[in-house]
Amino acid sequence: MTVARVGIIGGSGLYKMDSLENVEEVEVSTPFGAPSDAIILGSLGNMRVAFLARHGRNHTLLPGEIPFRANIYAMKKLGVEYLISASAVGSLQAEAKPLDMVIPDQFIDRTRNRVSTFFGEGIVAHIAFGEPICKNLARVLGEAIAALNLPDVTLHEGGTYVCMEGPAFSTKAESHLYRSWGAKVIGMTNLPEAKLAREAEIAYATLALVTDYDCWHPDHDSVTVDMVVANLHKNAVNAQEVIKQTVKRLGENPPVSDAHSALKYAILTRLDVAPVETREKLGLLLQKYL
Repeated sequence: MTVARVGIIGGSGLYKMDSLENVEEVEVSTPFGAPSDAIILGSLGNMRVAFLARHGRNHTLLPGEIPFRANIYAMKKLGVEYLISASAVGSLQAEAKPLDMVIPDQFIDRTRNRVSTFFGEGIVAHIAFGEPICKNLARVLGEAIAALNLPDVTLHEGGTYVCMEGPAFSTKAESHLYRSWGAKVIGMTNLPEAKLAREAEIAYATLALVTDYDCWHPDHDSVTVDMVVANLHKNAVNAQEVIKQTVKRLGENPPVSDAHSALKYAILTRLDVAPVETREKLGLLLQKYL
């Protein structure tokens, strides 16, 4: 049963959506444990949405401690078809300045200790991930930002997001390496989130909110925690406006997404001979292919 077609995962600084109406909290159980927090269901205009604070509402989870599988599975269980991931990032390029918004179209995965698939235990699947972001959802997100014309915010459409393991930030050598690769922003959370969303056949796009320049920048040493926190708060306010506008547009004209049939040719295992326990565990993802 579809409870909410649009899901929102809020990153650092975005722990709630003040504009949600008719709000209720739900605890969603999954075969992969509990999500990061209770999921907040509410209305934005005529659309029902599901909001989850990625690190917990009190920011108690390190990036490597986030229960990514439970988070995405819970969104799928609520009927989410479009997932907007709001994420604080550092900039790797001078033109992407603090308070700017980036909609990446590529990822580089530098994580080491995270489970990035629902599959295994007798069922093998290999999703196509050459285009890791849903282009049509990203387009709607970009149109929403452009329409708002937010002060002090420049929109950057496209670019590569480097997902590092954390929780420590980069060394200068690493930062310069990522710059030499042409990457635009760096964060700690959007992988395996994007991979799992694709496996769950949910259209996924990142709203990357720049808080600071990474340590490559010559002015980095003058950046203070207070400055970063202030930018987090400003970004959270701006992000909520963008999400409201995006949800409105999704309600009026929900885009087609290749992600919605991502498993059609991805499953290599004959499901009729797959372990019953695994089939049941992944039943929510596999139901239309069984």
